Amino acid sequence: MKKLICLLSIFLVLLVSSLVSAGSAKKPDDDKGFDEFGYNYQARIFVGKADGVDRVLDGKVWGDPTYANDWLVMKWSKAWDDARFYGKPWTPDAWCINEWNDAVPGGSGEVCRYKIIWVGPELENSPYWREGGYPIWGQFEVVMDHGIFAGEHLRNALVTPNGLGSSRKPS
Repeated sequence: MKKLICLLSIFLVLLVSSLVSAGSAKKPDDDKGFDEFGYNYQARIFVGKADGVDRVLDGKVWGDPTYANDWLVMKWSKAWDDARFYGKPWTPDAWCINEWNDAVPGGSGEVCRYKIIWVGPELENSPYWREGGYPIWGQFEVVMDHGIFAGEHLRNALVTPNGLGSSRKPS
């Protein structure tokens, strides 16, 4: 079970890093609608086979065919978009959601959902940190992480409340 959770965490890091890193993803200002990979930058969403998340339609996700046919939905906020693509500062209104669905023909039957918020480099000491989550990428907190693995519902993080955007302002 730990191996499965570790594997899924690795995929989570790879998927969302495509939205965090400044290197490989592009965001043309004139994009309208979905591109061939599954991204709709105007609506701030990705919907499609995981194969397209790395912007290469090759039957693989970053070189690995294991989850390429699985269904993926990613959504991100305007604040995430502004920081990620336009160099504006990260704020507590920056968030993203990932919904990974392996319950497709030939899939593993696993389903995962993640909510991630920006809390800043202070992580657990940040005024935006919410009790019950876990840190990721040095400035973000996973406030919800749950899914179905091998027919069992697992929850690794569930902050209450686990809404998106800033719930607290620094004093």
